[in-house]
Amino acid sequence: MEIDLKNFALTGAAGYVAPRHLKAIRDTGNRLVAAVDPHDSVGILDSYFPDTSFFTEFERFDRHLEKLRRADEDGHVQYVSVCSPNHLHDAHIRLALRVGADAICEKPLVLNPWNLDALAELEVETGRRVFTILQLRVHPALIDLRERLAAETPGRRHEVVLSYITSRGPWYRYSWKGDAGKSGGIATNIGIHFFDLLMWLFGGVEENRVHLREDGRASGSITLERADVAWFLSIDRSDLPFEPEPGKPATFRSITVDGEEIEFSGGFTDLHTRVYEETLAGRGFGIEDARPSVEFVQRLRQQALEDTLEDHHPFAAKGSKR
Repeated sequence: MEIDLKNFALTGAAGYVAPRHLKAIRDTGNRLVAAVDPHDSVGILDSYFPDTSFFTEFERFDRHLEKLRRADEDGHVQYVSVCSPNHLHDAHIRLALRVGADAICEKPLVLNPWNLDALAELEVETGRRVFTILQLRVHPALIDLRERLAAETPGRRHEVVLSYITSRGPWYRYSWKGDAGKSGGIATNIGIHFFDLLMWLFGGVEENRVHLREDGRASGSITLERADVAWFLSIDRSDLPFEPEPGKPATFRSITVDGEEIEFSGGFTDLHTRVYEETLAGRGFGIEDARPSVEFVQRLRQQALEDTLEDHHPFAAKGSKR
């Protein structure tokens, strides 16, 4: 039986998230034919696709994809995986569509909602698609939770507490991730997939408040259609509710619903592969799936802070600089 191999290209090959995409491309039985990153620390390519054409100049990468597009059908790129910094997503998605490929882009798909509108128009013009990675939506435990919530009595409300602390060193603030103009800030860069999850589980946003917004910490409360949410995000090691041990992850991830912990810490390693499988099968997450969370985090960046931290997430007041 003939195997239908797809040709992929990838932007941001030296970045943190690239290995998950490389693994997903390999594990779905496809091949990476070209990759680009201004940094050349990309030895990881040898572990997955040692014959990949690599570029440090985006213009040469662009020209190479255009050359492949004009070659025979077996050679052109069908998908571009976008793993570059957040502020470049829009431009790199546009490149994918222009060379006749679909885009599979890391979250946030774009930083601002109006970029979604322009990309939707380009989908129509080019006949290609824009997909994103919303990996928590394919986590088995969270799918089960959503099904249980859907079977509940209509109108039932829940109390939800989201806590996510992922320790980062000083490098974070000196990288593009610490530049809000490039990353969107902490709520956009590390929080968007949790906000997408909450809306996917409990419905759209009815009211939103921000109680804390610092370079490395943010907190607020959200009234969703079926839940009241207190959330806290941090990259500050001192916010961890335990003393981290050497060599072990300095991360705390918790979602409670009505006081009950939702266990979803396992199964994170293959979620990107699962999203790729769904995308290649025609069931990927597109622009409209991404829109609610992109709109939400954009509002967070503009929203005025509340005057008090009282009666909100218990971590928010700890060590606050306010």
